[in-house]
Amino acid sequence: MPKKILVIGNGGREHAIVEALARSPQSIDIYNFASAVNPGIKNIIGESNIIVGDYMDLSKIQEVAQALKPDFAIVGPDDPIGIGAVDVLKAIGIKSFAPNKANAQLESSKAFTRNLLAKHHIDGSPDFLVSTDTEDSKRKAFYDKFDGQIVVKADGLLGGKGVLVAEEHFQTFEEAEDFAIQSIKKFGRVVLEEKLIGKEFSLISLVDGKTVLDTPAIQDHKRAFEGDEGPNTGGMGCISDERGSLPFLDKEDLKVAHNITVEVMHALEKENGSPFIGVMYGGFMKTKNGIKLIEYNARFGDPEALNILPILKTDFVDICEKAIDENLASIGPLEFEPVATVVRYLCPNGYPNSPVKNVPIKLRESTLENCYFASVAEENGKLILKGSRAIGILGKGAHMAEALADCESKISNFEGPLFYRKDIGTIT
Repeated sequence: MPKKILVIGNGGREHAIVEALARSPQSIDIYNFASAVNPGIKNIIGESNIIVGDYMDLSKIQEVAQALKPDFAIVGPDDPIGIGAVDVLKAIGIKSFAPNKANAQLESSKAFTRNLLAKHHIDGSPDFLVSTDTEDSKRKAFYDKFDGQIVVKADGLLGGKGVLVAEEHFQTFEEAEDFAIQSIKKFGRVVLEEKLIGKEFSLISLVDGKTVLDTPAIQDHKRAFEGDEGPNTGGMGCISDERGSLPFLDKEDLKVAHNITVEVMHALEKENGSPFIGVMYGGFMKTKNGIKLIEYNARFGDPEALNILPILKTDFVDICEKAIDENLASIGPLEFEPVATVVRYLCPNGYPNSPVKNVPIKLRESTLENCYFASVAEENGKLILKGSRAIGILGKGAHMAEALADCESKISNFEGPLFYRKDIGTIT
């Protein structure tokens, strides 16, 4: 009998997850619980294996899983992970490659994570303040301590847009304070941190509570427009070099980041009494004072998953099962194609503030490798823009220039009211 796997979510990340699962040499059937039919996922598993519904409805998740009885589930997006999708699946005997609600606080609560590192004496945090009172005078004192060079973080999930950085998003204390008060009213807490200066990178690790297996280091570009200008987005694209690293990083930098993740993983189990299973996605910065932790996510990034999963050579089904069984050590280091990668997201004109919607786009070729569908729908045989990031395009090559050329070649196959960051792959 084939193994049944349930994937929850329907963005570009979940398209890449389904594709990676489908490459497994094992006999498997993949099912997708989605808010809408992803054309790319449909092409892999067939529309009959897609169940459309509200994946933020925990009772619906249980209902779908109860009917399918999968061997395990993968919860892709942060929101269902954060509200406890893994917990309701566990309640009916379904194991998941994703963390439970308590451990997902690593992403859903910036205050939880900063306090966790402080409590367990884990290096890597900047100076920070957790504030819960809308009238707290300590925020002004913290602002003045760093001459206004601070970061304000909402203590909850806001789709990658809950962080304001001095000079980039606000110029005055009043602007920072307004966002802080909004966060306290919405989430009960806000986090203020000293602004770090340096080069950002992501180190995404697959973990089981005992073992941490790293994927290639990646650099993400969140701003909508070239030169890192414009509003923040979920991510306009990412790069990674042929070493599985980035030009400004050395082996010691990656070792320090890896060790922070190991320590945080163990601290989570001490704090919550359960192992973290799934993906620990660390956002780090290389500063003049060493490697610092910006934040953690509790799932694959999107677009970061598009750089990682398509070049993964280790059986992803085996990885998920071994992680669930707390036996990742038996797999050993993950194996990836030794290539550079460039991902660029095609977005509807006007994104992110006033995107065009319900407009068709054309493909010059009917099938394209390494193109991952996100906010698009298929209607009457046409691909229709739905308003958010539409298609992630992955280019691969022996070095960055070759990967960039591959990415640009694939982008040329799409026609329509689309734009993308032309500088991703040319800057670090």
